[in-house]
Amino acid sequence: MKKVAIIMGSDSDLPVVEKAINTLADYGVPYEVHVFSAHRTPEEARAFSSSARANGFGVMIAAAGMAAHLAGAIAANTTLPVIGIPVKSKYLDGIDALLSTVQMPTGIPVATVAIDGAANAALLSIQMLAIEDAALAAKLDAARKAGSEKVLAKNAEIEAKYNH
Repeated sequence: MKKVAIIMGSDSDLPVVEKAINTLADYGVPYEVHVFSAHRTPEEARAFSSSARANGFGVMIAAAGMAAHLAGAIAANTTLPVIGIPVKSKYLDGIDALLSTVQMPTGIPVATVAIDGAANAALLSIQMLAIEDAALAAKLDAARKAGSEKVLAKNAEIEAKYNH
């Protein structure tokens, strides 16, 4: 199975990124976690992303706040799918990171999840890997079914309480 790279611009992003780490671990998907800055360590970010395919990665997740150029910098140096996580900051509530992550030029796509949406970034990466992995696809199907059953159980409770 291909690995997922999780790259954050700063270790201050770790509380958000841990949701992606935990989700990947729950599904048994191998991953590596790194801190590279698009602005402070551009050579290291470029070297990692340009060699990611050769190093066994299938998807890359990039989390950053504020200017949030990291996902774009990673995507500029690989043809692997890149998923950006805009991280909420104390200044503009993550809107700046969202816009920086989602507004990519034609030819350099970045899939972007919600602000602080690390679990969905992991799930999207799992869906991408599951295109060619039937066992992983089955795990996703089971999780969807369990989620549906949980909502239907809550619905039954509400209906029983309020519908007479």
